[in-house]
Amino acid sequence: MEKATHELSELFGQLGLPDDAESIQRFIASHRPLPPGVPLADAPFWSPSQAQFLREEIDDDADWAELIDTLAVLLSE
Repeated sequence: MEKATHELSELFGQLGLPDDAESIQRFIASHRPLPPGVPLADAPFWSPSQAQFLREEIDDDADWAELIDTLAVLLSE
């Protein structure tokens, strides 16, 4: 059974990205700011499978959705 809440590092792992704190900070710093009005899944730095995962999780309001929203905010700041 999948747990209902996840950590940012787990989301990065799910996306196939390095998931240690330093790598996450580096990713956020190198990909922000996300242009206003661009949904996170439509950002140009995702692979097609990563974008599909993000889109599906948000559309389904799945367990990952809240954390994906958090990542979108971090990339928009």
